[in-house]
Amino acid sequence: MEARLNPKEPLKIGWREWVGLPDLGVAAIKAKVDTGARTSALHAYDIESFRRGGALWIRFALHPLQRSNAMKVACEARAIDERLVRNSGGGVEHRYIVTTLLKIGDSSWPIELALANRDQMGFRMLLGRTALEGRVLVEPGRSYLLGARPARPRHRGKLSSLRTGKLSR
Repeated sequence: MEARLNPKEPLKIGWREWVGLPDLGVAAIKAKVDTGARTSALHAYDIESFRRGGALWIRFALHPLQRSNAMKVACEARAIDERLVRNSGGGVEHRYIVTTLLKIGDSSWPIELALANRDQMGFRMLLGRTALEGRVLVEPGRSYLLGARPARPRHRGKLSSLRTGKLSR
């Protein structure tokens, strides 16, 4: 792992990194760093909106493991916006935007996430440029500068939850 000697220096990350979304109960999810995308996106399905205390909330599920539906995480988050977003195929989609805490390495900060069905995409999460601006320096030829892949704990031959796990160093 590369440490920052000066806290004012940007955090160095690779084109893909393991991150956590602790507010959503996701300890580890592989994210692709995409400086071409303005907004970060998270794979979500069974998306439904509801009101809580007058505010718009979103209930959704996600599969945090890439190319696997073996694990399901149920989430709720307050919506901060609804936007029409251009998807990777050039089409326009309606998406809910939520704010959540991003944990990457030893750092964390709040980011906006667009909820989208990314089931057919290579990564369940994209980190867009607004989440990274002023905080990180991307080294596009390198991967996982902030830690190796977390162990996938097994229990009786089945994957157990990453909700309570920690990102390995």
